[in-house]
Amino acid sequence: MSDRGFPPVPERDLKNLSLDTRAVSARPRKHIGKETTPLVPPICHASTYRIEKIDDFLDVITEGGQIYSRLGNFTTEAVECAINALEEGAGSLVFGSGMAAISTVFICHLNSGDHVIYQNPMYSNTVTLLYDFKEKYGIELTAIPAGCNVEEYQKNVKPNTKMFIGETPCNPSMTILNLEEFGKLGQKLGILTMVDSTFGSCYLQQPIKHGVDLSVHSCTKYIGGHSDLIAGCVTTRTVEQWKKLKKWQTNLGGILSPHDASLLLRGVKTLPVRMERHSLNAMKIAEYLEKHPKVESVFYPGLPSHPHHEIAKKQMKSFGGMIRCDVKGGEQEAKTVAESLKLIQLAVSLGGVESIIEQPYLMTHGRYLFTEEEQRESNILPNALRLSIGLEDADDIIQDFNQALEKITV
Repeated sequence: MSDRGFPPVPERDLKNLSLDTRAVSARPRKHIGKETTPLVPPICHASTYRIEKIDDFLDVITEGGQIYSRLGNFTTEAVECAINALEEGAGSLVFGSGMAAISTVFICHLNSGDHVIYQNPMYSNTVTLLYDFKEKYGIELTAIPAGCNVEEYQKNVKPNTKMFIGETPCNPSMTILNLEEFGKLGQKLGILTMVDSTFGSCYLQQPIKHGVDLSVHSCTKYIGGHSDLIAGCVTTRTVEQWKKLKKWQTNLGGILSPHDASLLLRGVKTLPVRMERHSLNAMKIAEYLEKHPKVESVFYPGLPSHPHHEIAKKQMKSFGGMIRCDVKGGEQEAKTVAESLKLIQLAVSLGGVESIIEQPYLMTHGRYLFTEEEQRESNILPNALRLSIGLEDADDIIQDFNQALEKITV
């Protein structure tokens, strides 16, 4: 038997109202007993919030609080708080996708005639969005090779340079950007710096600590971690940067739904445990592939053979779950290996609990986005495979690669 005392009753008397009105208007009276707090932030689906007085509206707008969920929502703010606690920034904002986050940054900070220096390659849709901004708004672009010395950014600076864009580890080449040097250069020159930190996650590395202005993630990947949501986030170095970006997020409306925010918050809570396991598995797989006679080369930051291994050791807690594996032969051999795997899933995206493989040359960085010349300039190789190592037993993953690599003759 319940010991709550009395059943919940409406906050107002409904006796003289019709059933139609009762169905819409019945709300329980606030409990007058001991106040408690949910252990897990609840999913707040409300689009709007009731106020007592007209003046309350402006108070909420200027001082903070909940009034309309495009402007702020309890559930999304809970996950923003959690992400920023890991990023160690001034504040974080979550978006409906990683590209919603990146496009909002560009709209917020770039004006016609501005110059952007970015590394090549990086996430394919970031590059194509920059191309669109160049064509539509007259943004000037300069691409520098991913993995080059940070001095290359400085060498290409113009009077109208507004933003440096980096990505580490790089998608899909797996080069590493020196975050400390990158952040220092941007602050020294007064140029805004943005780093896509998706491959590393906000557990393994924190660009803001190194003076980077904006740390961007596709939360669809490691932070969410279960291949069941689409989301993005931006963390800023200063409160002023956060306020400026928040204004544009509000105006553009690229917000995250409360339900997806709740899923994302659950992902944040298990991120440390998952990233350690991803990293342990990936190291074992990378060491195995590096020794395999049918593999030409392996790029994984945890391997001493990686050209930026020492930089990765300084700025990453561990080395993550992403590997680039170049199969001996060419396009067809890589395709055969990818299609012959049984445990590892052939799919785009990454960072989930399951292991995933794709062939960038034909898929994420393929001809539907880039010309053959652009692929060559980006060092997108026909025989390269991008691996996202999951949480399965590493020996099972190795056995799967064994049988798949047996299918090719080189």
